[in-house]
Amino acid sequence: MSDFPRFESISPYLECPDDLQTPLGDDLDADVAIVGGGYAGLSTALALRAQGADVALLESDFCGSGASGRNAGHLTPTIGKDIPSLLLVYGKERAGALVRFADAAVEYTEELIRKRGIACDYLPSGNLAAAVHPKQEQRLHKAADTAKSLGAQVQFLSSSELRERGVPPAFLCGIHERCGGTLHPGKYVLALRRAALDAGVRIFEQSPVDELIDGRRVRVRTGSGSVTADHAVLATNAYTFSTGRLARRVSALRVHLFETRPLSQEQLAELDWRGREGVYTAHEVLASYRLTAQGTIIGGSGTAGIAYGDRLPPAHDPKAFQKIERAFRDRFPALRGHPLASLWGGWIGLTFDFLPAIGVEGTHGNVVYGVGFAGHGLAQATLIGELLAERVHGRQHPHEAALQRSPWRWPPEPLRWVAGRLLLSALEALDRRTDRQVRRPG
Repeated sequence: MSDFPRFESISPYLECPDDLQTPLGDDLDADVAIVGGGYAGLSTALALRAQGADVALLESDFCGSGASGRNAGHLTPTIGKDIPSLLLVYGKERAGALVRFADAAVEYTEELIRKRGIACDYLPSGNLAAAVHPKQEQRLHKAADTAKSLGAQVQFLSSSELRERGVPPAFLCGIHERCGGTLHPGKYVLALRRAALDAGVRIFEQSPVDELIDGRRVRVRTGSGSVTADHAVLATNAYTFSTGRLARRVSALRVHLFETRPLSQEQLAELDWRGREGVYTAHEVLASYRLTAQGTIIGGSGTAGIAYGDRLPPAHDPKAFQKIERAFRDRFPALRGHPLASLWGGWIGLTFDFLPAIGVEGTHGNVVYGVGFAGHGLAQATLIGELLAERVHGRQHPHEAALQRSPWRWPPEPLRWVAGRLLLSALEALDRRTDRQVRRPG
């Protein structure tokens, strides 16, 4: 077998399902038309079906083929850029509400996994925001104190405490998020897909939307059919541009991941990562690592690219892959010669303030949207389905109040791309400096 990793068109988590649903090929009526078959779209469909609604869901590829099937598998209560930033911008009361929303999203997802018996390798180990250089310790200590003051379920762990837990020594100290853990994203999203089909959701895959036509009843049109509905739900996240809506509300960011080949029993014993906590680093553009149930390590990204306009090219970036592999070798020197098995990338949705956005669009106020999970969508996009279902019925879910704010909009192109690229370049430059200091201490 070659030692060169394989580039995955989606990820190693999932392949096109055997029961791929037929594309939309007719003009249909429904109570609600949902655009997007990831965590948010499927969760919304399940919530609406539980309330008796007739739901048609349109997905451009197959359910889970976007970020829901490509992410690193961290079920985390992380929200926004960081807790100190939330406190600075929104004040203690609103920041506390956002922290509670993020915790509730994890708890809701855990309950969904339990209630539906979803076998997705879920390990409630929590996640760790970890320092890789001593200069990051004070910032993490302050962030932990701030988060605790807002009610977050976190604990600062010193270097000795991390060593007692078996966390790899490259991670010097950190904030342990006790709420959440890690799971297999592909198994999770395909289980949601199966639950939606079993509940009677009409799913049409390989059905990209061409147009969303306003009216007292919304019409969602594809190349071969349409759905006319009382309401439409946009659960499109990074792919929202394809609907012609919310052009300045959400932008697409490209991230990259890898998976190693399975570690041997000797390597696992030497690694001694007993708690298998998910780890993400205290970089400006964070990198993440976790040990899977299959004995592999999955990680990324530490590097990102911003989309220009409505163009989302394949996330194949050799320079980015080289960077994430080098970071992996730095963090796990004992595995320096251990081969990678797979590399892949994808697009996440990012609002200008790094927070999820939920709202209503359209001339008749019957287009509901939930977008912008900033890479934390595994939990938040799952819970947002409940919020969107309530919005369809003209009600506000108790957790929605935390997300209500004056919208921060991205500037129009080409300023959006220029501003995004300048910001990412500045953040990545700070991270490169940190990494050089790690490699050459003093």
